[in-house]
Amino acid sequence: MSHTPSLELVIPRLKASTIVSILKKGMRSSGRGLMEYRPIEIVPGYVRNADGSALVRLGNTVVVAGVKLEVGSPYPDAPNEGALVVNAEFVPTALSTFEPGPPDENAIELARVIDRSLRELKAIDMSKLVIVPGRRVWVVYIDIYALDHDGNLVDASSIATLAALMNTSLPKVEVDESGNVRVDRGTRASPLPLRNRVITVTIAKAENVMFVDPDLEEESVAETRLVVAVSEDGRIAGLQKSGAGGFTEAEVLTALDIALKAGEELIKKLVISNLGGLKAGSATPTGSSAP
Repeated sequence: MSHTPSLELVIPRLKASTIVSILKKGMRSSGRGLMEYRPIEIVPGYVRNADGSALVRLGNTVVVAGVKLEVGSPYPDAPNEGALVVNAEFVPTALSTFEPGPPDENAIELARVIDRSLRELKAIDMSKLVIVPGRRVWVVYIDIYALDHDGNLVDASSIATLAALMNTSLPKVEVDESGNVRVDRGTRASPLPLRNRVITVTIAKAENVMFVDPDLEEESVAETRLVVAVSEDGRIAGLQKSGAGGFTEAEVLTALDIALKAGEELIKKLVISNLGGLKAGSATPTGSSAP
């Protein structure tokens, strides 16, 4: 499933003007501050048959991420490392302009942003996903589904992805003398080896006012957006700009500071939610709400 090329919501000019006017006063039409995220709900272990999963509600934006581990061959240039594959799909019912069909450039780009943020800082320790050196490794498939779009799909997807990875555990494997691998999915050997927790923070800009976590209407009035991937230890994993507008050098530095602070808080909420969550395959997933 995918959607039409545009993710933008068309709203009346008067309403757009009102939204911008409120932003200039340092407020949001919803009542939250410029640097305040919408309420976040994280439900780890949401998909029973996945090796790890999470449902995330960011305001009215809803995303599910699932992790599936499969035994496969390593990449030729990394024979002693596992592999990572990220896919994203936008369900047509998530927004009236979304249409059925294969993932288009917007879904592909979202998947790439998530993929790059994980790879850049080696969030997963791929060396620990080797089953038979040079021959068989774990391939980590991450599937992201946008179920309801009310703005900021990137951050919602990033939160869901990290929550799902933190919820993932490796099945037990046995290797015979010939190197054949047998997987016992009923027994979990260990958690997925995570080296770094990485999250994205989206900063939008409308008439020189910067704010985080734009909802769908705010996205429609923003001239540009900057997605910053940050790690829990305060490193920048990547930047992704969208929109016709631009950021000055000073604004980029300010955006980085905003992202580092917001990212730290988001990761703390993820850790808390997963401490109370159940692993994939458990009877009932638990949830964590965070303002």
